[in-house]
Formats: sequence, structure tokens, C-alpha cells
Amino acid sequence: MSTTASDPLAALGSLPGVPDAVDSVRKAVDRVYGHRVMRRRSNEVTAEAALRGSRGSAALAGADWNLEEVRRRTDFSGEDEARTVGAALRLTAEAGQLLSVWRQSPLRVLARLHLVAAGGATPDDAVGRPRLAGEAVDEPLIEAPLPSAGEVAGRLEGLSRLIIAGGSAPALITAAVVHGELLALRPFGSHNGLVARTAERIVLIGSGLDPKSICPAEVGHAEQGRAAYVAALEGYTAGTPEGMAAWITHCGRSIELGVRESTAVCEALQRGAA
Repeated sequence: MSTTASDPLAALGSLPGVPDAVDSVRKAVDRVYGHRVMRRRSNEVTAEAALRGSRGSAALAGADWNLEEVRRRTDFSGEDEARTVGAALRLTAEAGQLLSVWRQSPLRVLARLHLVAAGGATPDDAVGRPRLAGEAVDEPLIEAPLPSAGEVAGRLEGLSRLIIAGGSAPALITAAVVHGELLALRPFGSHNGLVARTAERIVLIGSGLDPKSICPAEVGHAEQGRAAYVAALEGYTAGTPEGMAAWITHCGRSIELGVRESTAVCEALQRGAA
């Protein structure tokens, strides 16, 4: 992030296009929460959103399975893609359990998320802690220059302070910055994308924008495609106003596409087709 305002996240709200994105997301979320199905069957919508969000996050990590395969499979050990899908499912299940801890200790939550994602696939001494100098990072989707371990530590601490301090920034902006910062830093030796997208989900739930977790941004990120995801992230890492605005609006569009997905689920439930 590159802003010197006393409330840097709120300051991003004045970037071109961002106020419109914030307003559009709020209206979209309000519409799906107002759907008549949400009055009696919100738990079913939440469960389906979790499954679809997990599938989307795994797709961006290189395991682009169709939804029915994710729904059908019970064993996620074995090949790399199965482990990736399993990690995404575990992270989504974990997200709602960490809200109170996130507000007090974001770094502790990130460590927990990496532990859950790794699931024993990473050497024990590297799980749940930021990487050390000289340690490699397995994150094939993101090819941006890798910050040093020292820079990672400093920026993670700064991000943590911003989250704990709170502020007036809309949920979209906070979620986008958390997501973008974790992707840019790649603080762990593996599973950074999965962790970053789960952290975005935690912010959206905990902020009150999506308290029932029915607006899976991961669906939208996947639907817009890996190339668009990487291009938007490049704007974030550039740190220019235009780049930051592009990343935030990309994240906003992802939430809206997640809303569209859950609206379709509501319609199917209403028709008795799901």
C-alpha cells in the first residue's frame, strides 16, 4: 500500500471508481440477503456458498474441478489437485471459527490458516510461520517479484496494526487490501493464494457485509479467470492509485459474481430444484 493518510484504508475509498464499486457491492449483497429463501433456508445457502467458494479458490490454485466432482469426492489425499481442493474446503470450514481471533490477532489467524491448508504436506518447522530468508515459495500462479523475508515481517506487522485498529474503510476495501497484501507478500512457503482468499472471506464475514457467508468472492475471482486475477494483482503491487483502484474494483466484481451465484442457489431452492 502506498498512502500516507492517517486512515490509509479509508483514504483508498476516494480513488476513481472505488466509491461506485463499494456502492454496487452493498446493493448486490442487500438484494441477496433480502431474498425470501434467506428467511427460512439460509443455512442451506451458506453451505452451498462454502462449497462453491472452495471450488473457485482451488481452481485459481490450479485444481479446476467441476462442482459435482468436489461435491462427490470424499478422499482428498493422493494427487496434488485433490490435496489442493481438500485444503480449500478445510480453509472455508475454518474461516467462520476465527472471527473473534482475527480482530485481536490477525497474524495468529494467518498462521492457523496456513497450518490448516498445509495439512501435513509441508515440513513441520515451516508450517504456520512466515518464511525465513532463503526459503523457497511454491506459488506458481503469482510471478511478481518476491519480497524479502524482512520486508514480509514488516509489512505483515503493519497490516496487523491496521486490522486491529479498525477504521472507517468499507468492507470491500479492507478485504481487497488484505487479499492483495498477502498475495503480494506470499509470506508462507506454500498455499499463499488459498490463505489470502480465505482471509478475504473472513474480513467480509466479520465486517458485517456478509455475516452469513453467502457471497463467495472466490467464485467471482475464478469466473473472471486467472489472467484477469493476475493482471489486477499487478495493479496492486504497482501501488499506483490507478492500480489500487483496479484491484479493489476487481475484488468488488468478484463479490458481485459470488452474489449472483448464491442468488441462483436461492432461486433453485425456491423452485425445489436444490
